[in-house]
This record gives sequence, structure tokens and C-alpha cells, in this order.
Amino acid sequence: MDSTELESDILRRVRALLRELDGHHPACQSDRGMLRWTLHKKIDQNPSNSSMLVRILVKELERAERGDFRHYIIPLLHTLMYTLIKAPCISDELCSRVYDFCKKLLTLPKPFCTIGLDYAIRLKMEMTAPGMLYQRMVISEQSLKSDPYPYQEKIFVFADPELLSEAICNALVTDTEAAQVSQSPRVCMCYVITHTVQAALAEGCDIHSLQASLQGMATGDVEHWFQQVVSAVECGGSAERGQHTARLEGIYHSILSSSPAGDSPLGGLQGTPLPNPNISFHLWTEDDQLWKELVLFIHPLSQSCEPDCLSQDLDNFEIQDIISECECCEQTRFSMLSTDSGIERDLPAAAEEPLVPCSAEAEQSRLHRKGGIKKKPSPLESVAFLQAGGSSPGAKPPPKLQRRAGAPPEPAAPLQRLHTARIVLLGDDRILGRLAQAFHSLRKRETRRAFLTPRLNLQFYHIPVVTGQPNTSALVDHTATSHGELCEVAEYLSRADPWYESNINTLCHIIPKLATMPSSPSKHLVTDLFITDVIAYYARMATQPVCFQVYAVKVFFNDPAQEPAEDVFLTELCTQVQDSLSHRELNMIKKKTNLDGPGIDLTVTYRKVVVSDRAKELAVSLRSTALVMKAIPADEAEDLMCLSVNITEIIRINNLSRRSFSAVANKLKTRNIAIRSTEQRPFTVCLDKDSRRTYRNVINVEVSPCLEPSYCLQKSRTMKFNLHETEDVGLVKYMPKSLLLPINTFAGVIQ
Repeated sequence: MDSTELESDILRRVRALLRELDGHHPACQSDRGMLRWTLHKKIDQNPSNSSMLVRILVKELERAERGDFRHYIIPLLHTLMYTLIKAPCISDELCSRVYDFCKKLLTLPKPFCTIGLDYAIRLKMEMTAPGMLYQRMVISEQSLKSDPYPYQEKIFVFADPELLSEAICNALVTDTEAAQVSQSPRVCMCYVITHTVQAALAEGCDIHSLQASLQGMATGDVEHWFQQVVSAVECGGSAERGQHTARLEGIYHSILSSSPAGDSPLGGLQGTPLPNPNISFHLWTEDDQLWKELVLFIHPLSQSCEPDCLSQDLDNFEIQDIISECECCEQTRFSMLSTDSGIERDLPAAAEEPLVPCSAEAEQSRLHRKGGIKKKPSPLESVAFLQAGGSSPGAKPPPKLQRRAGAPPEPAAPLQRLHTARIVLLGDDRILGRLAQAFHSLRKRETRRAFLTPRLNLQFYHIPVVTGQPNTSALVDHTATSHGELCEVAEYLSRADPWYESNINTLCHIIPKLATMPSSPSKHLVTDLFITDVIAYYARMATQPVCFQVYAVKVFFNDPAQEPAEDVFLTELCTQVQDSLSHRELNMIKKKTNLDGPGIDLTVTYRKVVVSDRAKELAVSLRSTALVMKAIPADEAEDLMCLSVNITEIIRINNLSRRSFSAVANKLKTRNIAIRSTEQRPFTVCLDKDSRRTYRNVINVEVSPCLEPSYCLQKSRTMKFNLHETEDVGLVKYMPKSLLLPINTFAGVIQ
């Protein structure tokens, strides 16, 4: 295929992507979402065509700008940047054209200006030090040791085994394991060296000789040259382009001189594979499993820990045990675990101040300590574990607590967020409900003692997956069985972001289909792992969050001795009349039903949402059979921070011949609402369409936006000193009030 035919083929593929964004692509619905993947795979097979694809994408971007096709801009930009990162070498002329286009986006509203600024900054770095974007991505994703760039990233894929079929879980485990094959640190360091040198020297780099020299080296020598290349690139931002190229050229010749000279001719530009990121697959079986995995990501356990003891250690592992000696929490500590008994006789002999002599009577009256049981510390509670990850690289070790007043503690070095955890949720709205619970629990832990927040950058992603028959059929609620009802969050994100619809929402049916397909002989090849490649692309390129309000629920039961329950939900709350009653209660209800109709009498108190945002309290009494609160709007133009409440009200109609009843749908919008059964007849409450989260024997439920735990703590502190203040004062007014769950997409919400 000559260059003209090749360019026409690539242009057709790009235009097919744009037609898919408009919903006019002639391909089958089951094949949607694979056009971008096949385009990038075609370029990976012949990396020298990267410049041609970039040139075509730049022309399409300029054409979209002239024709005011704004919904094309962000997908084309993501496709272009992903190609540019993986390309062996891109000319300065092409990079400048892309850079100028990104600067033009700064005049547009969000998210265009946000993405344009981000990519303009990246392109500026790439033009100054070619190969920097590829190098940083590989270093962080593979957790390669590098002092100039010490950042680490990891993708955690979570799936609920009770919501997905066993075949899907097994296929995901197989794919994630196969993606890590042949990706040792040595191989990844060689990738960084070859790609960076070729990006700087272009045609002047003999890539075959360079690869042969690196393969013949010892691992220690490869690591040495890797550190040299990383230092040259990271320090090249302050140097001239010529100095940067000269330094890498010197490293290139030094590597070649360390091995016998070969006779292979210059082969032109050759592509360097982009290794798959570090992906771990987890079956979400424990409520606090997310928090445990994040803790172990920052503080990996030593190899000497027994695997059998790991689960038990984590079960007894509390956040106070982690950070009892971390310097970042000295200022916000509420209480301190002390090993000092407070008894003077237990003080060491060489105390800082001599003990004052006392009388014999006082000596006899002193308390005496009895022998106790010594607890064997777990690996997670050991001092070595705490000191291993308690401070960032380059920071001073945590200072010991000063026992006596007058000796100020040594100032601690500020922590940096060197770790990025990308949490990918596979499933429907029910697993997002579990995520909201875990996120709220994590925020409460962080409020009590900040440990993850100063060190970890947390990103959330959602890939919808729905199976026809989950493992436990009882978990499927009869009110939510279709794809649209079970994946309201994904449907909303698809309407707001067309690129999410094309690449991620379409996986809802592709993943179950691929999981049931027979394995092919090339299954072990990383290039054939479609699901893993899409997860990697989503985690790498989706940087714009859409924030969803988390709602707090307080449930009161008909048994006065039973304590009220508190929970949160993200998508939906559903109430229904409870039918499991005693025979006597059932007879009484039948008599009352004949008079008042089906359902129960409810009192609904809510704060009406109006355009002026003024509070307007309303209370209504009605008879109802069911009530559904939706937190996800049906249209992206609606308010995302609002509840849509649908109440099925029973109206009695008196005729001359007989009494009849009709059901009327009442709709209201609110943020705060309380539902109470006036006749003390209980009802059930189901959260996030998950029958596992059903409360029975409920007579009262209160719903309100969930407050950020740190805001609640700071406000309670402020109220102690300002008892008469009704509004937020001081630091409280600048803190986020509501707890929002951010889910990343490619564009966010396009207005």
C-alpha cells in the first residue's frame, strides 16, 4: 500500500470515528467502541505512520473548529495525544500546530479550555524534551525507581462477584494477568531508553544496534543508563533543545561503545511498545477492601510477612496504627496512643528531670503495675512498617514526640502526593452504591486521622457491565432489570460525554460477549487483549470528573428498642409497603384497605427546590403504595444536585354504585425529605437497587445531602467557640460542604 492509499485509509477510519459520535455509523451496535482501538492498533503495527495520523487529526481539528463541530474536538484531541505519546518521533512543525490549536481552546468554556490548557502544557514539555510524556507514563505506571520523577500509579479493577457472572470474572482475571506478561522492570527501562533516544535523535538513531546493546548488558548497567536518560530528560526543561539533544547523543554513543559494534544498517524510525499499566483485579467481597488495598499500595508489606496472617492482620488494622508516628498528623491529632502508663515508678531511670524525693508513706501509696499479657505485634503495626512509608522520598524521618514542654518539635518536610490510585468499577449502579459507601467511610477515616489524603491522588472510573443472569437471582430487583434502569449513571455520562458513550458505555454488552467466546490461540498475546487495552486507555486519558451528590439516609424502625440506622446512597432510594405481617395485623389491614384503598398513609415533609434557591418547607399527607427517589437526572441539562421523587398516590373515588380507587403519580424535586408512616404500618427501604441493602420494618426515613465529614468536624470545632453563630464562619465557609463522588470521563459535562 503506497502512501496515498495509506493516507486515504487512515482518513476513512478517522471519519468513521466522527460518524460514530453522531450516531450515524453503519456498523452494528455490538461493534461500536472498537473503531478507536483498531485505529491505534493499525498505527502500532507500523509506527512510522504516526506522523501521518497526527497530520490528519490536526486537519480534522481545524476543520471542526471552522465548522463549529465542537463535539468532535475533544475526541480528536484525545486520539491525537494518545498517538503522539506512543509515536517514535514527531516533527516540531506538527507539534507546534497542535500546540497553537490547544491555545485557541483557552477562549472556549469548560471543558474545552481545561483540556486545552492541560494538553498545551504537555506539548510544551514534549517540544522542549522529546520523549518526556512517554517516559513519565512508563515510570509512573510501572513504579520504576527514579529520583527525578518519583511518582507511582496503579489501576485497581473492582468487580462484585454477586453481580457479574463467573465467566466474566475469570475472563478479566485472565486478561489482567496476561497483560503483565513480559513486562519486567528491565524490559520497561529498555523501552524508556530506546524511545527517548530515538525521539531526540530521530533518523540519527540506530535503533537496532541500541536494542542489541541493551539486551547484552547486565541489569545493573541497564538501570544505570536508564537513570542517566531520565535525568537528562527531567533536567532538559531548563536547558536549550540543542543541549538536551547533545546530552542524549552522548548517552547513546556511550551505550553503543559498551558493546561490540554491529553491521546492521540504519532502519529508520521504529516504534517502541507502550507497556500495559500495572493493573490488579479484585473481587469486592469485604466492605473495607478498598481502603485496605489503598493502604497496602502506599505501604507495601515486607516480603517476610506470612501470607496466611495477612488477612487477619488487615482485619485488626486501624488507621491509628498506621500513622501513630507520621509527622503529617501531629497538628490534627485528637487523641494519642501512649505507651506511658502515667505512673512515676514506670519512668526510666535516666529521665529528663530528676524525680523529687518523697516520703515513705507516699511511696507505699503509689500504684503498682501488675504483669500483663504481651501482644505480638503484627507486620502492619511494626515500627519498620511505619517508618518504611511514613514519609516521602527525600523527607526527613518523623521526629520523636517531645515529652517535656519547652522543646519545639523539628519541622517536618511537607508530604507530596506521589501515588495515584485509579479505581475502575465494573458493573452497574449497584456497585457504584457500594463505592459511595466505601468512599464515605474512607472520608470519615481521613477526617479522624489524615493518612491517605496527603499522600494519595484518588481517581474513580466506571465501566458499565450488565449480565442477564447474575450468580444470585435474588439480587435482581423487579423494579430494575433493564440496562437503562440498572446503569443510570453510565447513561447520564454517555449523554454528557459522547466519547464516553463510544468507548466505554458500549462495553456493557461487549465484555459479556467476549467473556463467553472460546479462547483463541493468540489469547496470550497482549496485543489481542481488547478489554485491558480499553481499561488502560480510559484510565490514561479520562481526566475530567463528573461529581455526583452522595445522599445520607437515616432509617427509623417500628421497634422503639432498635437503634436508627444510617446509610448513604448514590442513585436511588425505593420504598414499598411491607407485606410480611402477622395474621391479626393482616386482617386489620384488609378491613382498613376496603375503606381507604391499598397502600399506607404517609406524611411527606420536604424542602421544595425553586429557581430562586429559597428554602420552602412543605408537608403533605397522602396514601401511597410506593415511592422512588432518583438522584441521577434523566437529562444532562437538569440539576445533578437534586432528588426527583415519584410518589404513587392512591385517590379514592366515590360513585353512586360503588367506591373505587385510582393511582396518581406525584412528582416533586427536593434535596431534603422525610417520609413517616402515620398509622405505624411498616414499609421497606431499598438503596441503590441492591436488595442486599434493604431495610425492613421502617416507619420513618429521612434523606438529605451527605455532608463532607471534614466539614462537619471543622464546624463542630467552630461552634464550640462561637455558640451563637448560625452561619458558617472562619475556615468552615471555605470548605466543601457536600460529599461529592467524582467519576472521571474524557470530557466531563459538555454544555
